[in-house]
Amino acid sequence: METIIRKIDKNNIDPEVIEEAGNILKNGGLVAFPTETVYGLGADALKEEAAKKTYAAKGRPSDNPLIVHIADYEDLKAVAVNIPAKTDALAAHFWPGPLTMIFEKSEIVPYGTTGGLDTVAVRMPSDPVAAAVIRAAGGFVSAPSANTSGRPSPTTAQHVSEDLDGKIDMILDSGSVDIGLESTILDMTVEPPMILRPGAITADMFEEVIGPVSVDETILGSESNKAPKAPGMKYRHYAPKAKLIIAEGDIREEVLAIRQLAYAAHRKGERVGIIATGETLPFYKYGIVKNIGTRENEKTIARNLYRVLREFDDEEVDIIYSESFAMQGIGSAIMNRLEKAAGHLRISASAVVKQQRYRRVIFVSNTDSYIGPMAAELLRNKELEQEYVVDCSGLVVLFPEPVNPKAEAIMKSAGMTLEGHVAKQFDSESLQPDTLILTVDESTKKKMISEYENTENVYTLSEFAGEGEEIPDPYGKPLTAYGECFEVLKRLIDKLEEKLNSFAKGEE
Repeated sequence: METIIRKIDKNNIDPEVIEEAGNILKNGGLVAFPTETVYGLGADALKEEAAKKTYAAKGRPSDNPLIVHIADYEDLKAVAVNIPAKTDALAAHFWPGPLTMIFEKSEIVPYGTTGGLDTVAVRMPSDPVAAAVIRAAGGFVSAPSANTSGRPSPTTAQHVSEDLDGKIDMILDSGSVDIGLESTILDMTVEPPMILRPGAITADMFEEVIGPVSVDETILGSESNKAPKAPGMKYRHYAPKAKLIIAEGDIREEVLAIRQLAYAAHRKGERVGIIATGETLPFYKYGIVKNIGTRENEKTIARNLYRVLREFDDEEVDIIYSESFAMQGIGSAIMNRLEKAAGHLRISASAVVKQQRYRRVIFVSNTDSYIGPMAAELLRNKELEQEYVVDCSGLVVLFPEPVNPKAEAIMKSAGMTLEGHVAKQFDSESLQPDTLILTVDESTKKKMISEYENTENVYTLSEFAGEGEEIPDPYGKPLTAYGECFEVLKRLIDKLEEKLNSFAKGEE
């Protein structure tokens, strides 16, 4: 089958394209079209054979009901019976829009559409292209997400084409969708109505209109031993090809844990994907890092989630780590989709963070112009089993002095460089529990202990490395003295590497 792709402008809808799509649907074909949530795979909702085609094209289990889309509220009465009085208020506030309501089905809706259930899910989308297609098709169009079942939902026509090209008759391309997550599902057959799938319309928003609603306890998390009330929610959805793991904790711990895990995977030669936000993006060094949006506006995160998951597929990553998001508002829907995509794989960020004793190593000297920078650069070139931020500073830095040229010459002869280093004053804020302070000599250590508080992690480099060898000070001496200093530093840094790696292995 050759799939026809038609561009369509939602602000200037071409009636000929809509008529073409409507005729395909009337004749039992499949048309993917945009909605405000995700792209839907349209079929005639009142034809059993059309439902079978939908399940086949998607590879979707036939007990996973299809949502019937309408364009006019009056049409609800044709497909649903025993409609509760609260429906009018909900429709007035949220239709057209990202809300699906479940009712008892009428006789005209085939069981193929409802997945064998006596209930029917109905939605009235707000996208003008969707509304036009529904009317052109006769008013009742079933439309699950237009993707291969289990894959991240499509938010662009390109995503649809990647999954369904050659399997469906037509794709209507109007660019990216607005919301990016599927509709909220509200079961109207129970009292109070129950949210079966979270979305852009939240429990608080419902309660402002109709009073209390309940929430299916199974829609988030793997702890419940109950079956989801929405049949489709029992399947793994939205999943990228790579394993996805969610880090849970406060945001600082999440970032540290993901950095630690990404570094470990990087050392094993794995391609790592990281789902970050605009606020945390600068803190990641290893892996392919994607900015999913901003925590100040979680709608941006919802809009980008599926796109980012698909991009990781394109980049063939081996594993993906994601930050978690607040369980309120649309954050609940974001976490629901992430949980499903991850198959409920979660890790405690704090537990991961506790596995690393130090995260930062600072070499402290008097002027920060030769020994400290040399030691820091030597450590940066080591194969460390955990990631460390390596830095250096001085206790008496009167101005941003460039590195000593003799020290730079020695480092260059060893294939390293101190180019660009400028001396900086030690900051007492660096005295943190996860920061190891290594001074170049005993006098610098004593000075720090006498002048600062919280110096439990202050050692001389020789002391911490377990060596009695002192570092010779080459200042004012010929180049050979800097070479001798380098050789001592090299031996001490070798020992430091061994010790830090022993921490990673849990040996100390």
